[in-house]
Amino acid sequence: MCGIAGIFDTQGKAPPSEALLNAMNQSQFHRGPDEGNIFFDEKVGFAHRRLSIIDVSSGQQPLSNAQRSAMICFNGEVYNFASLREELIALGFEFLTHSDTEVILQAWCAWGEKCVEKLRGMFAFAIWDFQQQKLFVARDRLGIKPLYYAMLDNGQFIFGSELKALEQHPGLNRDMDKYAVEDYFAFGYIPEPRTIYSQVSKLEPGFQLSLKPGDKAPQIQQYWQVSFADKLNQSEESIKEEMISRLKEAVDIRLIAEVPLGAFLSGGVDSSAIVALMAEIQGEKPVNTCSIGFDVKNYNETEFAQLVVDRYKTDHKVEIVSSDDFDLIDKLAALYDEPYADSSAIPTYRVCELARKNVTVCLSGDGGDEVFAGYRRHKWHMLEEKIRSCVPAGIRSPVFNFLGNYYPKLDWAPKFLRAKSTFQALQRDALAAYLHTMSFVPDQRRSQLFSDGFKQELGGYHALEVFKRHANDFDGDDALSLIQYLDMKTYLPGDILTKVDRASMAHSLEVRVPLIDHKFLEWSNKIPSKYKLQGGNGKAIFKSSLESRLPHDVLYRDKMGFGVPISRWFRGPLKDKLRQRVLEGKMIDSGIFDQKTLTSMVENHINGSQENGQMLWAMMMFEAFMQRTQ
Repeated sequence: MCGIAGIFDTQGKAPPSEALLNAMNQSQFHRGPDEGNIFFDEKVGFAHRRLSIIDVSSGQQPLSNAQRSAMICFNGEVYNFASLREELIALGFEFLTHSDTEVILQAWCAWGEKCVEKLRGMFAFAIWDFQQQKLFVARDRLGIKPLYYAMLDNGQFIFGSELKALEQHPGLNRDMDKYAVEDYFAFGYIPEPRTIYSQVSKLEPGFQLSLKPGDKAPQIQQYWQVSFADKLNQSEESIKEEMISRLKEAVDIRLIAEVPLGAFLSGGVDSSAIVALMAEIQGEKPVNTCSIGFDVKNYNETEFAQLVVDRYKTDHKVEIVSSDDFDLIDKLAALYDEPYADSSAIPTYRVCELARKNVTVCLSGDGGDEVFAGYRRHKWHMLEEKIRSCVPAGIRSPVFNFLGNYYPKLDWAPKFLRAKSTFQALQRDALAAYLHTMSFVPDQRRSQLFSDGFKQELGGYHALEVFKRHANDFDGDDALSLIQYLDMKTYLPGDILTKVDRASMAHSLEVRVPLIDHKFLEWSNKIPSKYKLQGGNGKAIFKSSLESRLPHDVLYRDKMGFGVPISRWFRGPLKDKLRQRVLEGKMIDSGIFDQKTLTSMVENHINGSQENGQMLWAMMMFEAFMQRTQ
């Protein structure tokens, strides 16, 4: 696990600067404290920070091949590198190291751009081919590892693992992308390929790019796509057996390391499943596990983690964190670079901090909810879809608008129908309804939040365009698969994997995620939706397949989540900071926001007349970004 950065002078006017490459590299020191090196010539410069995991003694980067025809800088792990190495040796290739890095480089020499299709793992890498005079950059299929890039006005193409590396370049235009602002307040993060800067993009998961001297823009291609087109035609029991076998293999290949290795154990289904399978694979060798808890019961899952610890006799470490652990707010802005509003970044940071005290590599259960439809919103969306299907689209709006004004006022109405917003959601189509369910700041509130001038600048742009763009490529045929697909294209890389990457790399910890191994995911997407969501029970087939391995209370308790009490903070110890950050200075001066709405949101939350905690957290994180970049 590492940090990479680079510069390519496409126009022959601005050769890479050694000082600038060093600055870009140093900005990502936390990603690889073990070693740091650069390479540069008159056209290309690569910078690399190394966290040594495999081939500790000889895997230094940037790395050239034996023929010195190509050079690579690479961030990630390729789990099938040993078999690929043997395949390449059989083709006549020689190796100078035992690293997965050199395997990628020789795979490039053997198969060119097709090399990326051979790789199984998490990665972002850049290769400079001296003979072809070509830069090739690729990102893994699910977006586990990040990659930012920009084409500058002087003809330089720059890239890095984190946005802060690009920010070192004096030629970077830092004009804010107005569409990214709309996306951020809708989603709580900025979905790929946008970033907060209009000149910078994220390379999307499953994409590659190439660039040659004289090119004014990179050539971008997709090499892999999430698919729901095919479905398994086999019994539920046989699916469960095959699922465990395939997941166990995905876990097993992630246990290769020359450094201490362990697992996060939250007490939820996904992390517990990973620990159970690790224990079976490791036999008598106990699994290193770690958990954090909170001093407030509603946020504390440690008792459920302990059930798994007791069953598998893991070597467990646990720490209790104060529920008033809000000192990280300003640090988060520095970690995530662009606005990022998932408050569970705080406990994620703390559990990575704890893990790094004992291990260098950790396996995680992230991705299980996306793969097996485990979020509450999946259940509620499918219920809404069932209701929507009963009313033709042409009369849906007037019917549900009437019910929204009438039905919630009745005391005997079911609880979930007492909110007018429920009927507003039912008026929408599937994409708009799912965005409404997920939104940090819903449509109506965003319209109130933004100033008239900023809304004019948006020119009618709406964050729903993100979902529409992805939905055009969806190849499945059912409503549940569609929202799983949207999660895999947006929420998974933009929120979950970003959160874990930055929090883990802040502590120089590598995190591996077997549940989104691309081969396991390709197979899991073929499981019929009826087995994933059964009777309102998400992840149904996944849970039942684990009944012999995990306690019932772990499998079938209510989902708790991994959050912090932000609403209470904003009504208590953080209320003065909230007023200062949101109602003064940069937020007001930006021209983006309506001051009257900001004041109302803050004061109504503090006095308890409205619940605006999530929206205000998004505002705080946006303000923290503005402070960081002043």
